[in-house]
Amino acid sequence: MALRLAFFGTPDFAVPSLLRLQESSHAVVAVITQPDRPRGRGHKLTPSPVKARAQATGVPVFQPDRLKDEAFLSAFADLRVDVAIVAAYGKILPKALLDLPRLGMINVHASLLPRWRGAAPIHRAVLAGDTKTGVTIMRVVPALDAGPMLATVELDIGPNETTADLEPRVADAGARLLVDVVNRLETGPVEETPQDESRVTYAARLERAESRIDWNQPAAAIHNQIRGLQPWPLAAAMLQGRRVLLTRSELFEVQSSKFEVSPSVPPGTIVEVDANALVVSCAPGLLRIVSIQPEGRAAMPVRDFLNGRHVTAGEMLEPLPVA
Repeated sequence: MALRLAFFGTPDFAVPSLLRLQESSHAVVAVITQPDRPRGRGHKLTPSPVKARAQATGVPVFQPDRLKDEAFLSAFADLRVDVAIVAAYGKILPKALLDLPRLGMINVHASLLPRWRGAAPIHRAVLAGDTKTGVTIMRVVPALDAGPMLATVELDIGPNETTADLEPRVADAGARLLVDVVNRLETGPVEETPQDESRVTYAARLERAESRIDWNQPAAAIHNQIRGLQPWPLAAAMLQGRRVLLTRSELFEVQSSKFEVSPSVPPGTIVEVDANALVVSCAPGLLRIVSIQPEGRAAMPVRDFLNGRHVTAGEMLEPLPVA
């Protein structure tokens, strides 16, 4: 018998999971998402991507300010939900809510648990230089991302892949895995594997201060910073007295004496300007900056950035001032 589902989600990451569930044999009877937030220059109240999708398909939408609100809990109980699915909803769910679905709540978590529990698992995987990530479908419990695992799928992370590149792949893989798990819940219990608490790491929310590049770091660490801080807050530096965002980079393999950098060259020095990149010294290593975003402008290839701008070897990409 098809299951009655409730879906808790808010950002773009959650939309593929909602889409797949709506295309399945099961019935999504309600969507619960965060209240509309002011966005853009006009600070206009804007629905979440999940709300927009739900409204387009006629699914009832709930946007409670407080999940413990008695009116919301009563309305949710009246839905007679078999399973509730959580995908980047954005709030901790109270036990009073967890107990209402007949078969409980499951979560689409964007990491290979127990690595990267918490708010920013995809970003933290890229920032850490992980070469693999994935999705875990887990049972929701009162503790943060600590429930037993029902299924996982593993994905490779490309050496130059950014968080913005990776997130849609993770979201799609998670959506497909989710439907498989829901189908199995329909026919009987699904084996649940406890997480290994000795291997837990946490994915803290991103902070604006993480934008600041310290060129006294290895090139690989700065490359991961540029890849991982997308689409926000983005890695930043000062060039010719103006703040610029560095949006794409490549590790530079030193293959000739032309690019041997003297130890006396300060980290952050632009050691070469070619048609497509700024080559910058780190400590140690060299990094090719291939895409850059001037403040107030869109990101662009370095070759376009250099049109009309005179940047020469020996100039510095300075760290942002410390706030």
